[in-house]
Amino acid sequence: MLLQHEISARARENPEAPALAYKDTRLTYRELDETSNRLAHLLVHAGCRPGDRIGLLMPKAPWAIVSLLATLKADAICVPMNSSNPVPRQAKLLELAECRCVLAGGKPAANLAEILAAATLRQPPIIGWLDEEAREPARVAAFTQADLAAYPARAREYQNDEDAAAEILFTSGSTGIPKGVVITHSGIAHCVRWARDYFGVQRTDRLSLHSSLHFDLATFDTFTALSSGAELNIVPAELNTLPHKLAQFIRTNRLTQWLSVPAALNLMANFDVLEPSDFPTLRRVIFGGEVLPTAALMHWMERLPHVQFTNIYGPTETTICSTYYTVARCPADRREPIPLGNACPGEQLLVLDRNLERVPPGTIADLYIRGVGLSPGYWREPDKTRAVFIEHRWPDGYRDRLYKTGDLASYGPDGLLHFHGRADTQIKCRGYRIELGDIESALGTLAGLRESAVVAIPSEGFEGSLICCAYAPAPEQPTSPRELRLALQAQLPAYMLPARWRQYESLPRNANDKVDRVQLKQDFMPAATSAPNPTLSMQQPVEGTL
Repeated sequence: MLLQHEISARARENPEAPALAYKDTRLTYRELDETSNRLAHLLVHAGCRPGDRIGLLMPKAPWAIVSLLATLKADAICVPMNSSNPVPRQAKLLELAECRCVLAGGKPAANLAEILAAATLRQPPIIGWLDEEAREPARVAAFTQADLAAYPARAREYQNDEDAAAEILFTSGSTGIPKGVVITHSGIAHCVRWARDYFGVQRTDRLSLHSSLHFDLATFDTFTALSSGAELNIVPAELNTLPHKLAQFIRTNRLTQWLSVPAALNLMANFDVLEPSDFPTLRRVIFGGEVLPTAALMHWMERLPHVQFTNIYGPTETTICSTYYTVARCPADRREPIPLGNACPGEQLLVLDRNLERVPPGTIADLYIRGVGLSPGYWREPDKTRAVFIEHRWPDGYRDRLYKTGDLASYGPDGLLHFHGRADTQIKCRGYRIELGDIESALGTLAGLRESAVVAIPSEGFEGSLICCAYAPAPEQPTSPRELRLALQAQLPAYMLPARWRQYESLPRNANDKVDRVQLKQDFMPAATSAPNPTLSMQQPVEGTL
């Protein structure tokens, strides 16, 4: 079954039920279904064909959800674009995806003309401007919101099957070039069916959409809510760094389920915005995407004894969620780790050594995932796909496909899976998945630097990890952290900018004459646990938490 089928079924069953809520805007299931049908017909009439990629460059608002659904109904593939990215990075994403169409609107599309000029495309994309207030970009638009009225509200005859790609979600790449993870209708549908059943989502529920649309957690929220006939409450992006406003959002919208990255939960705990027995309608808090500090979980659980807390884990490459763990009791010690827990149905998580053999319980080794959620791979990146999606033959002759997560894990004596960090240089910071090599590649383009390296150190704050940059300036070219940071802003989004900086005459080397990253981490540790030294560090601004 295609993802749009379930949502259309809910619209037929209960057409006037609330589907989307955003500030003062409300859409019923009938309005959502019919408007997305009209846009799907328009896209096909404009020249979109099955398998074409459609970029979304618009705010996280009802029109974005309509556009996502319409893309699927047009048998196309949705490519949500991160509007906080600099123009060159957005242009590169359009090139990699070869988007046939861009659906644009609001402030994120202010740079649309510049993005198109910077992108090298075989043919100019179809531009649909879904914001009637826009004037300047409208002159390059093939159609606008007003054109929808001419198209039928009935559903199309779909050509895709459930194994077709639904989305391409771009992640950070170690070479400086993002990787596009292909996720399918069937992969998302399997995850959503499990979530609906396990969390008991009903038509009367009110769920949150907190993550940005280019995160897979947004896919989880959107389709779990809408396939259940529940109400999806879109969290305005400007609330991401305002913990008191986030708490008020939960209260005002009477949410029954709240999914968030740990960075936001930690921020709300640090600002002590929760009242005892707060959020009376809330039944469950779900967190995932990075490690939630146990102290923050204790803060939430002590104040909300009526709420269940569930940790979910799963790389985008395995379609959102591969494990779950509902915390049975409030931890007694802030040093007590939160397990990844048990595998979701249809998934298996394997802790294997270098020979791909299972290790005993308690042994830390590489984590692999197999099962129904595995992505087909990276968009038009066969080498990168083969490097981590491994075709394996077990001793009994059974052939299998495994995804190497890059995470380290172990199974405890209780049979639960436990996380032990990254095996490579990929980190999670403020909820974002970041390749440190991506930042180093950008640093390598800056004039005035002789060498540089980027490491991450643990943070007790909401960031999860602090990104730290060590650099040696070129002779007679003194360069300050402020100048470097300003130069990087033209290439990287704010969440990838280093929070700590340290200048060296030359970077330390180890016995193999490679940059001694262990030493660099040690050098930065005092800066992370004491008052910042303005000559050596610069704190990253709070914006862009999610």
